Amino acid sequence: MAVNMKGKSLISINDLTLEEIYEIFDVSKSLKQKLLTGEPHRLLEGKTLGMIFSKPSTRTRVSFETGIFQLGGIGMYFGPNDLQLKKSESVSDTAKVLSRYLSGIMIRTFDHQDVVDLAKYGSIPVINGLTDLLHPCQVLTDLFTILEKKRVLKGLKLAYIGDGNNMAHSLLNGCSKVGMDISIASPGGYKPLQEIVNNARANAKYMGSKVSITDDPVDAVKNADIIYTDVWASMGQEKESEKRKKIFKSFQVNSSLVKNAKADYLFMHCLPAHRGDEVTNEVADSANSVIFDEAENRLHVQKAIMALLM
Repeated sequence: MAVNMKGKSLISINDLTLEEIYEIFDVSKSLKQKLLTGEPHRLLEGKTLGMIFSKPSTRTRVSFETGIFQLGGIGMYFGPNDLQLKKSESVSDTAKVLSRYLSGIMIRTFDHQDVVDLAKYGSIPVINGLTDLLHPCQVLTDLFTILEKKRVLKGLKLAYIGDGNNMAHSLLNGCSKVGMDISIASPGGYKPLQEIVNNARANAKYMGSKVSITDDPVDAVKNADIIYTDVWASMGQEKESEKRKKIFKSFQVNSSLVKNAKADYLFMHCLPAHRGDEVTNEVADSANSVIFDEAENRLHVQKAIMALLM
């Protein structure tokens, strides 16, 4: 039986059950197929998605706006200066007002609490399009892409090399939920939050998988099925860029590092990539790289999320 997710919000992968995660994947696969064969799938006819962007984005904006259009609805873009949010109006008042107009909200912002509060005070589904803490839509897409390529999730090993940021946090949530081993290599002072690691370890124990946090990239990628990386300085950290380059230099995903993974490993990156920093062109453009399939799948997975919640 299909899982009913109507009216729910998506703030963290950790809030989803295993059944809900696989329901998202099933609907993603079906919607992807329908788009490829030109079969109409206007499941959200007449619905409106408000898209709040405190941080600009290529993939998030284009995939959500295209996705809601293909589902028969309309997307409304609100840039940093389009709403009174947290300027002359509280998050709770904004949430209550937008709930009277819209069918759902997608927000991409800095402060994770804003997303939590929008969902708490609003009466419509809220989708976390990214915060400084988490990036759930990206990681659901990553897991869907791995499932497409490897036909299975449970028992695979994903190695994440780099900053213990929102990507590392959501990968910890996602991999531990579906029973994948995850190994994260970050320099000291840049490790993922302990609370999220502890929670992932509890999930992993239940699923029979492993979570390991190390400062040795070679150890992390040993026998990995997937190697994942992200930029060393995220949006809002531009001032730290040069300092971080020095600290993360030995955490570059290059041809010598990937030799430690399985021969048929997948290379993944949430993009945009700073080629020559966290990854070399040799790896990003190799036959193992699935970065553009991964980017495309943002569209299909987010359409599934919107269709199920809205």
